[in-house]
Amino acid sequence: MSRSTDLRFRATTAFQRRLNPILRRLPFQTVLETTGRVSGLPRRTPVGGRLVGGSFWLVSEFGERSQYVRNIKADPRVRVRIRGRWHQGTAHPMPQDDPVARLRGLPRVNSLGVRALGTNLLTVRVDLDA
Repeated sequence: MSRSTDLRFRATTAFQRRLNPILRRLPFQTVLETTGRVSGLPRRTPVGGRLVGGSFWLVSEFGERSQYVRNIKADPRVRVRIRGRWHQGTAHPMPQDDPVARLRGLPRVNSLGVRALGTNLLTVRVDLDA
């Protein structure tokens, strides 16, 4: 990893640590809840994505370095709050998917931020329980 990539990762995650507690309290912010791989506690992360059929799609800006992706790899059972309502599902990192193409179909503001700040984009699909 290059020095500039690492610096961008550190700066972005430091900013998100301060912003995310505010965003996840907003009633209609989409939130991904994973189980902490070490603590076993629920971890809630504001995300941008879109519901397509029975799946919720999102793109992680730091790929497998993202804490929620690491948590998903340890336990793929997640919850997603969409429009104020919680849904259970199973998350799947999709390294074969084209994340840049995927971002074109996701909410524009979030997609711009992910593309601008992201260093290792990774698509994640959450198959929601019926």
